[in-house]
Amino acid sequence: MTASRIDQPADLDTVRTSYDRVADKYVELNLGDLTTYPWLRAAIDGFAAAVHGLGPVLDVGCGPGDVTAYLAERGLDVSGVDLSARMIEHARRLHPGQQFAVASATELELADSSYGGILGWWSLFNLPREVLPQVLQSFARALVPGGHLILGMHQGDGELVRTEAYGGVPVAWTTYLWQPDELWALLASAGFDSVADLRLSQSVAGVPSLVLVARV
Repeated sequence: MTASRIDQPADLDTVRTSYDRVADKYVELNLGDLTTYPWLRAAIDGFAAAVHGLGPVLDVGCGPGDVTAYLAERGLDVSGVDLSARMIEHARRLHPGQQFAVASATELELADSSYGGILGWWSLFNLPREVLPQVLQSFARALVPGGHLILGMHQGDGELVRTEAYGGVPVAWTTYLWQPDELWALLASAGFDSVADLRLSQSVAGVPSLVLVARV
């Protein structure tokens, strides 16, 4: 059995094209390297320990695959998907031992109880507010009992309309900002229980960062 169909964002193709355009600069800047962010690395390490032995792990919005590979080095059976074909090209080149595919978080057909862990590591902030709850519900269905989800998001109110990113590369996307209580409410409605909540004062978007860990 697979999850029900998720509404597709109206700007999906525009966002996909933007990430294809920034992929080379993202890799050049090495923005996926966890070793430069000790608090984020600690969160990922905790997630890895929590899901070890529960089943496969899916990195949704994996970009060039750095976090995917980091988790694989820690013994997880992990694969990655990303909206951007160019990001996946980089992922396959940089991490040839890993499995990667091109797909949006809204295009996945995840079988029920098929994953021990799922990541949305700063990969879901472009989803409109009416679409994110549907994606979270699909993740909850896809996780085994006790499975964990880790989310990285930009914290704040409203949204930021971006016309450039990562050193001035032209883009066209909206960054939706979330407050912790809003996200926890969505997660609870999707069937998740809270595990951990990490708040940092900065992110690459120039606003505070938010990491939430939840389990079903």
